[in-house]
Amino acid sequence: MHDIQVQQRFIELRTQGWSFARIAAELQVARGTLIQWSRQFQFDIQNQRAIEMEALREQLVTSCEVRAKTLASQLQAVEQELARRNVAELSTTRLFQLAESLRRQIEQATGSMTFSVPLRDIPDGEFNEHAQDWIP
Repeated sequence: MHDIQVQQRFIELRTQGWSFARIAAELQVARGTLIQWSRQFQFDIQNQRAIEMEALREQLVTSCEVRAKTLASQLQAVEQELARRNVAELSTTRLFQLAESLRRQIEQATGSMTFSVPLRDIPDGEFNEHAQDWIP
């Protein structure tokens, strides 16, 4: 019979993703016993994995927030420098590229805009005598 400390160590190692063969070698316990423990302690193992994943997720989210704030700060510095620059110094090709990039960014920021609905979507009871379909 194995003591509770060995079983707890099994739960820790299994939570960390260790294989039965590796745990058997580490704890000097038969693989059959480990498989039995795996069934017996499956909820403990799942709960420990969930706790570890939550901690990892929290750590990653925090680091993502820090990274996003750092990037925002860098972007602000770049935009301030760009505001001081004179676009007249840019080549014609570069100006066209900049204009196209700005158009795409504006479209992305504003999303698709709908100014009206097709005639078929206007309810019959509404006044639409002067309405017409507009296709851009």
